[in-house]
Formats: sequence, structure tokens, C-alpha cells
Amino acid sequence: MSRLRIGTRASALATAQTAQIAARLGDHEIVTISSEGDRDQATALASLGGAGVFVSNLRDALLAGDVDVVVHSYKDLPTATAEGIELVAVPKRADARDAFCSTGPRLADLAPGARVGTGSPRRRAQLLAARPDLDVVAIRGNVDTRLGRLTSDDPERRLDGVVLAAAGLDRLGRTGEVRELLELASWPTAPAQGALALEIRRDASADVRRRAAKLDHRPTRLAAAAERGVLARLEAGCAAPVAATALLEDGLLFLTATVYALDGSDSITASHAAYPEDSADPAGELAGRVAQELLDLGAAELAPVGGDR
Repeated sequence: MSRLRIGTRASALATAQTAQIAARLGDHEIVTISSEGDRDQATALASLGGAGVFVSNLRDALLAGDVDVVVHSYKDLPTATAEGIELVAVPKRADARDAFCSTGPRLADLAPGARVGTGSPRRRAQLLAARPDLDVVAIRGNVDTRLGRLTSDDPERRLDGVVLAAAGLDRLGRTGEVRELLELASWPTAPAQGALALEIRRDASADVRRRAAKLDHRPTRLAAAAERGVLARLEAGCAAPVAATALLEDGLLFLTATVYALDGSDSITASHAAYPEDSADPAGELAGRVAQELLDLGAAELAPVGGDR
């Protein structure tokens, strides 16, 4: 068995989640790769080109043969396929929920005008939908930087709360900062949140393919593909406030997606279900039905999404 070279972003969260995956792949070394999204913490993600700025350098290293496998947060991957690269495994998903972190009250009990930070248009819309009286502050930075703003000595930087992915906090051992977990039924999250994605070259060796593929978890892969399929069919990027939740239960794949107005003043939701064995592409077909209903209900007029009707 050869030593696998596993590529990852250099952030604390990326290296922590990659280390968890690497431990299941046998003999390995972890190779950290700097991404544009990590280097530029001042510019809004949408202005940098979306979540794909966390991915391109890892894929370049993979194609160049510098690494054998790369590990991504699945929600960071562009929905378009990359030439020469294969999604070989989607391991079992961690907690898909968002977490509200605060040193004080829960979200519902914050004082009017309280300052809550997020870098996500979807979370911003949800915060304003739930609490239009809040001051929602745009923030970027790693998990430590964001949580540090809860206790900052600088009143201009101090926040009363931040919203982060529960899975990331758990992977970093930072669940002690969680004030409450926001349930998916009322607070759906980004497509594929909580899931990881392993990519290899299409011409990878049989050994690399076998070792990486054994981590694939079919229910997670189906659910994440359905959620991301909504994004693809809506032609929605990271600036679009779109949430999606899918699960495989009792043999039936359920998918619900919501498009929000950027200011949280309105939203549109669509839900469908299908039996995976009834289709060669159950996730894709289900996503198409949900996305089409969202468009028919006026999603393109509500938020920056497109789609071919």
C-alpha cells in the first residue's frame, strides 16, 4: 500500500476535518495548500468569486500530481464538474444545523439592535426574517476570529452573537461556545452543509480509488447531491440566499428548498420526494422538480437566481 498524499486547505478547520478523514485512509501524509479565499480575509466572498476560491488551488495541486486526494467542505465546491477530477466519496454527514453562538441570551431573547455577525447572505436573510430589529454585521475570518468578536475589547468589533456551522464547531472542539442549535425545520442550511467531499484524478490508480471510495456514504451522497442540484438548476451562487435540506428515510428521498429575499422580508419554499430506485438520477430529478416549482412561484423575482424555465 502506497502512502497517500492528502491535500487540504491550511485553515484550522480544514486541517482538523482532513485529519479525521486521513485517519481512515491508511498510510498517508497531509499536504496543506493555501487558497485565495484563505489569504484574502478582507474581501466579501461573493466579490472574490464565490466559495470556489477555496477549491481551485487544491484542484490544481491534484491535477499537477502533487497530491493524490483532496478533502473539501462539500458546500464549498462549485456545482459544475471539473475536467479530469472525480468526486470519489462523500463520507457520512455531520450535523447539518447552524449554531447561534453568544456569551449572552439566545437569539430570540437578544435586545433590539443587537449586533449579530455572519458572512452568509442566506444566514443574513434568515436572521432578518426572524428578527428584523437586529443589526446584522457582515464578517469574514476563521472560526476563532469570528468567535473572538463576542468578547472583543473594541466596541466597534464586539458582537452580541455569531451564526456558524455546527459541524465546524464540533470538528474544532468549540461546541462550548454554542448558545443554541437552530433546527433545520425552521432554519434550513446551505446545500451539503456538514458534508465533506473527497476528490481524485480521473486517472488515479486503483489503490487510490479503492481507499478513498470506501469512505462513501450513499444516503449522504444522495441527500447532498439533491440539495446541490437545486443550486445548480437555479443557477444560484454563494450570493444567493438559498437553503436546502434532503434526507433518505424509509427508502424515500425527501427534499425541501427555500429561497429568501436578501432582506429577509419574504421567502418561497418547495418540497418533493421520490424513491431512488425509480430513477437513474434520483437526486437530479428531484432537484429539478423542486427548483422548477421555486421558479414557478417567483424565486427569480425574489432573489439573485436564474434558471431555464
